[in-house]
Order: sequence, then structure tokens, then C-alpha cells
Amino acid sequence: MNKTGFGFLRLPMSGDQVDRAEVCRLADCFLELGGSYFDTAYTYLGGESERALRECVVKRHPRDDFRIANKLPTWLVHSREDCARIFAEQLERCGVDDFDVYLLHGLDRENYAACGSWDGFGFLRELKKQGRARRIGFSYHDDAALLDQILTEHPEVELLQLQINYLDWESAVIQSRCCWEVARKHGVSIVVMEPVKGGNLASLPDDAAAVLRALDPEARPARWALRFVTNLPGVETVLSGMNAIAQIEDNLRDMPPLSDAECVALLRAAERIRSVTAVGCTGCGYCLDGCPQRIPIPACFALYNEYRRSPGEKWKLEHAYAELSNHAGTCIGCGACARICPQKLDVPGHLRELARAFEQEVQ
Repeated sequence: MNKTGFGFLRLPMSGDQVDRAEVCRLADCFLELGGSYFDTAYTYLGGESERALRECVVKRHPRDDFRIANKLPTWLVHSREDCARIFAEQLERCGVDDFDVYLLHGLDRENYAACGSWDGFGFLRELKKQGRARRIGFSYHDDAALLDQILTEHPEVELLQLQINYLDWESAVIQSRCCWEVARKHGVSIVVMEPVKGGNLASLPDDAAAVLRALDPEARPARWALRFVTNLPGVETVLSGMNAIAQIEDNLRDMPPLSDAECVALLRAAERIRSVTAVGCTGCGYCLDGCPQRIPIPACFALYNEYRRSPGEKWKLEHAYAELSNHAGTCIGCGACARICPQKLDVPGHLRELARAFEQEVQ
């Protein structure tokens, strides 16, 4: 059974709008090849992710042919009334009467403490009892010690969405391996998010790509990343933000386990990627809504990473930086972006580094 799930965060766009015709084409292909799991959230694409799911999947395919996972935005909830209101809105946006999976979205230390005041886990239990959420759990962005505490305190959790990829496997911040081990200890099924780290593992620096080409010249870099997570014990679903038919066809092929030599090669490639990556941004865009200066933070960091990989080609990037809607130097250091960043990045600090590198030339 293939474990690929279709992530509805990074959908094909036509200008500022979701390209629904293309999403229909992709969703049809995914279902025809045996996929069934679609992942969305209240905040994805300002609600357009849920609406696209309704128009492109729910209205066009029998309900038994697909599963929907949705999430309650813990940082926007302050009461049980908020829970009920948002859940009802999500059902309407998605055009369904229930969800196959319903998760508390983005638990970390702060959000876990906050959801205790409105009993977020109690809300999940009620949904399950009412048959409106078939399986319950949470997505997670913090350390392994807190994860162990949460799972100990809430044995009702059935499903855990974790960021796991070979680049973050031994990360002291993301703690992919340690969090995976905690999930295994508690016997909780795992849904993997960011297996390709926002596309960063689909387009590798030359020396890292060379390590993998030596093993298989024909394999796409993204396929190596997906094979790494697909065959981990306890992993039930691996989410992928697919925007091309070729990606779907490749992702739904068999994913054979990695050999010991291939695992060693991946971790060696990871070392080379880290050596030339300034900012571990996945481009999720969570930081955008709360930025008072409207800085296009993911675009800024993409340019900064290109610059750090090839500093001699800075002149090629200066025009692209100048064309950004707002520059890194306009950051006021409020920290709203850092508080919501799933990668726990020092976003204001990295913006200051970028400003020092580029802004003398664009002023």
C-alpha cells in the first residue's frame, strides 16, 4: 500500500488564485493511482485550500473514495465557542459532514499550555464520540521531551503529524529522530509532514546532488527524501505538496527500503546541504499574516540561501531583491514571525543578515 498523502498547502496558483482546473487534474490523477488521503487546514491559503478541496475533490468524487484530514488552529482559539465555530466553518468550506482525521494544529509549548484553558483535547474527544472526527490527534513543532509529556497526558491521541526528513533527522531544534522515537514508544501512528522540507530536498546543492547521483543517476532527489521517511516503522502517511502529474506518478510508485549504504549517503548529503544553507525556511508562509511590515519573508530567505550557496553570483540576485514588495531592512523586530515559525527560526535575526548583505546596493 502506498503511503503518499496529498498536502493542500502548496497548490498550483494562477496569479493570486488557486488554479482549480489544475488541482482537479492533479487530484483525479492521485485518486486514479490509488491515493486517498488529502490534508488541509483552516489557515492554509487563507481558507482557499479547504474550498479547493470541496470543489476539486468532494463535489467530484464519491465520499468513500477519499479521506480528509483537517486541523484546528490552536493559536486562533480562545474558547470552546471558537472551537465549535471554526469546526462548523471548516465543514462548510470542505462540503462534508465529518472529517476522517481531525488534529489540533501546531502544538508547541505555548499552544499546548493555551489549549488547556479551553480543553482542546476534550473538544477532540467530543468530536470523536459524535462521529464527526473518526481519528484524532495533533500536529507538532517542539522538542521530544514535551511530546513525551503530551502523549503521556493524552493517551486518547491516535495520530501524530511530525516533521521528519533526512536533513532534520539529527537536528537539535526539529529533533525528527527523537520525536519519532517518542511516537514509537507510545504506539501512536505517524503522518509525516515536510518530508522534502518545503522543496529544499528536491533541488540540492551540486555536491550533495552528486552524492545521490553516484547511487542512482536516474532518481529524483525528492524520491530519496520520500523513501527515507516512507519506510520508517510507525509511519502511516507521508504528505507531499504535489503540483505536477509527473510528481504524483513518481510518488505513488513503490518506495523500496533504503539500504545501509543509501542511508549513509543521505546523511552525508545532509551535511553538505547544511554547510551551504543560511536559513532552514520551508516556505510554509505561516509568518506572512502576522508581519506588520508585510515583508515577503519566504522569498527573502530563498534569495539569501541562493546568495550563500553562490556568493560570487550576488549580482544576479540583486535585481530580484530590489523587486521584492518590501525589503528585509524594514523589519521592526517585533518577533511575530518567530513566534509562529514551525522551524523555530530567528526570523528577525536572519532578516537583519539579509539586509546587511543586500540593502546597501538597493538603497
